Amino acid sequence: MWPWEHAIMGYVAYSLFCHVYYRDSPGGLEAFAVVFASVLPDLIDKPLAWEYDVFEIGYALGHSIFFAVPLSIAVGALARSYGRPRAGLAFAVGYLLHLPADVVDGYVRDGHLSFWILLWPFQPDEVYHHAHEHTGFTDQFFVLLGNYHQELFSDDPSTYALLMLGATGFAALLWLYDGAPVFRESVLAVKRVLVRLVELATDPRSR
Repeated sequence: MWPWEHAIMGYVAYSLFCHVYYRDSPGGLEAFAVVFASVLPDLIDKPLAWEYDVFEIGYALGHSIFFAVPLSIAVGALARSYGRPRAGLAFAVGYLLHLPADVVDGYVRDGHLSFWILLWPFQPDEVYHHAHEHTGFTDQFFVLLGNYHQELFSDDPSTYALLMLGATGFAALLWLYDGAPVFRESVLAVKRVLVRLVELATDPRSR
């Protein structure tokens, strides 16, 4: 599954949870946490595999349940200690949804449930049959991006591609309904800075 697809799924899942459980929309910090966490496994594993040859394949430490669960618990505890428990929960939702999403995506694409991608460092020899040629992270990314673009905009797009287009539209509408978190906080922060600058410029005591 592509990083932006993980981000879409993570945000939608957490936003719907907030509306059902909290009767509220996600805040900016929560929205950032869930989106960042939803792509973090790939940010860890793909460069280390494709660029630096640390791993044989882009499903290693970041995708391992033996790393993901303790990390999510630690981030949740840290967020709670700072009075931000919902941000910690958002991180856990984004990160932990990434793992089964990759398993399901593999099943949809090639008909195999590859649970081994979640078991680093106890992966079987099957892992080596899925390794990409280590041509560099950027080169590999653009090769796969080209394949994705070709699939999405072909004359006969797959059902999967159409579903992802629909999911993207739904996520965008949900984000707007939530008040555009992150963007909203950024605009308010810029506004506060501008107001403060105007106050300083017009305050005779500052001259």
